[in-house]
Amino acid sequence: MEDEWRVGVLFSRSGVTQVTETEHFLGTALAIEEINAAGGVLGKPIVPVAYDPGGDNAAYRNFARRLLTDDDVSIIFGGSMSASRKAILPIVERHNGLLFYPSMYEGFEYSENVVYTGATLNQNTFALAEYLLRNHGPRILFVGADYIYPRESNRVMRDVVEAKGGEVVSERYIPINADDETLHSVVADIVRLKPDAVFSTIIGRPAQKFYRMYAETGIDRSKVPIASLTMAETEIREIGAGYCTGHILSATYFQTVETAANDHFVSAFKDRFGPEVTTSVWSQPAYVQVHLFARALARAGSLEPHRISEEILAEDYLAPEGRLSFDTDTRHLWLHPRIGVARADGLFDIAWQAPGPVRPDPYLTASRFEDVWLEA
Repeated sequence: MEDEWRVGVLFSRSGVTQVTETEHFLGTALAIEEINAAGGVLGKPIVPVAYDPGGDNAAYRNFARRLLTDDDVSIIFGGSMSASRKAILPIVERHNGLLFYPSMYEGFEYSENVVYTGATLNQNTFALAEYLLRNHGPRILFVGADYIYPRESNRVMRDVVEAKGGEVVSERYIPINADDETLHSVVADIVRLKPDAVFSTIIGRPAQKFYRMYAETGIDRSKVPIASLTMAETEIREIGAGYCTGHILSATYFQTVETAANDHFVSAFKDRFGPEVTTSVWSQPAYVQVHLFARALARAGSLEPHRISEEILAEDYLAPEGRLSFDTDTRHLWLHPRIGVARADGLFDIAWQAPGPVRPDPYLTASRFEDVWLEA
């Protein structure tokens, strides 16, 4: 195996998060194929060893252990939900591996064995709170899946909303695999309480059903939208674009970002996986982190995790979303906050974007809830 670079790929292509984690997988696969087509790294190809945990945290843990102990892998691209990252992390730390984690998440974590390439709460939640209050009204209803990311996102979102004079009219958590009866009761609460907007952190198949049920109520989505940090282009295609117009996503990437790097990414993605597919905030960070890894590997000349970990923090990279660099204190990326409004073709009009990349603040040590994000 001296003539190849073996890496682990650990995303669920089945289970409750099949749609979004398949996006992670495809972004990863495309980047590896591009790098290998250009001659690999130092003349050697990147060779993925991939497993499908099926959304099961025990499987994530077991596959991570297999990769690090049986498959001669020290670098893993994987994890999506915070629960899966938490399942993998002790194994990666115990075996001194390096995990590349591409999802937006709740922050409040630091590990020398993780490279964090998704958004922290100050890079998506703050702008979303400001946008909803200014454009829709002060009364916000929260509903989320019952695990760490929704609870932490809602905790921060509540602080921002209340600091700016808003009100959380209800906060409810439902099972990750919530049934139709539970979802109907959530929609009934929304109809009864008449909020100005709904902040949803429901995920996976239940989220798709929830958006359809919401549309069936006849609520005017241009006035009372569902706002999310996760419901991106690919899931909208699964739901049906007609059910989603007017809904809001706060993310660092949209397919409609206008950059030359994004034009290349979207074109390459469609050429490889089909003209009907869309890119998203799920596929783009996964794609970017492999390219960042390859650049660090070219300088390190070794898969030794500590060497890769040091080299990657020096990266300055023109990604599809814009120019990215690492905050060396936190091991997270400076990213580009944006607000998108879903339109009839299933893509997003970008209603607002930060003037430049925003520093990650995973512990919210520098961010102030009362800071004004959006220009009047």
